[in-house]
Amino acid sequence: MNKFLVLGGTGTTGRRIADRLRSTGHEVRTASRTGSDVRLDLDDPSTWAPALDGITAAYLMEPTVRPGDRLARFAEAALASGVRRLVLLSASRASDPSHPLHAVEQTVRGSDAEWTILHPNWFAQNFTEGPWKHAVRSGTLALPAGDGRTPFIDANDIADVATAALTTADHNGRTYELTGPEAITFTEAAKHLTEAGRPVEYVALSPAEYIEQQVAQGVPRAGAELLTGILASIADGHGGEPTTDVERALGRKARTFKAFAHDRDTTSD
Repeated sequence: MNKFLVLGGTGTTGRRIADRLRSTGHEVRTASRTGSDVRLDLDDPSTWAPALDGITAAYLMEPTVRPGDRLARFAEAALASGVRRLVLLSASRASDPSHPLHAVEQTVRGSDAEWTILHPNWFAQNFTEGPWKHAVRSGTLALPAGDGRTPFIDANDIADVATAALTTADHNGRTYELTGPEAITFTEAAKHLTEAGRPVEYVALSPAEYIEQQVAQGVPRAGAELLTGILASIADGHGGEPTTDVERALGRKARTFKAFAHDRDTTSD
């Protein structure tokens, strides 16, 4: 019987995956620096063996976007300990050697284990659980994304795909580009949230304004410039096109942002 390890067990995707596995009777161990079943610090290899003990399938994710190969080294340790199925939360640009997730994606792809790689677009939950939560609650979300469009993906769809990949061999060797069914602007996203009872206005900032705003809030300039560049790419028309990979993996269509905005879990927090 499989025993599952879920990294980031208190996070946006990890806790949803763990809930799904447990609800269907699977044995699950969540791991993160705090708040999970076991403490796991990717910078402290002494915490790895207790997390991996007895595990046969694992969900891997990097909790912070940072350079280095620590998640790749953890994946190698997982394989050496007997893990035979890996599901990796990666990024569509990870094929670039300069990308922080390039090393772990190459490790997973080159392993003898069953593997599935997930490339999600921007999370819809960024508005309610993630980096834009407080701005949305304040009523004004200011970002350098202009009028660009992007197909926000509901984290519940990501969790459903990850759970399917962890529990069956049907997704072995597949890379899924996970998006919502339609690309929308941030103005349209704000409209859906407002109509659902969470009033918010989207304000388009220039990249320079956003960088200085982030630096003033204590974000290192290099990090502020990196994030700004990613957001500004949406304004430049590089926010991604909708795919049908959720439907390909699950046999149903991905949820729309409107459906996400009107979800009770979204409107009640």
